[in-house]
Amino acid sequence: MATGGFSVVITSPERVLFEGVAQSVTFPGEQGTFEVQPLHRPLVSRLLAGAVVVDGRALPIRRGIVRVADDVVTAVVELR
Repeated sequence: MATGGFSVVITSPERVLFEGVAQSVTFPGEQGTFEVQPLHRPLVSRLLAGAVVVDGRALPIRRGIVRVADDVVTAVVELR
């Protein structure tokens, strides 16, 4: 995918919360908040209570897990 964005899918056990293209996503990780942008290195991280922020739109979560690979971000979260 070009650097114009990357694919993001955020789901809870009940439903899809966000699915689309983003420029930036911030996550509350175990070792602090981190941001994912286009061409980010692959990673898998547990998420702690806080907010997932997709292009400035915040989604409060209790916990979750995220995977980043090949300009695709997939997160499964439990809502607060």
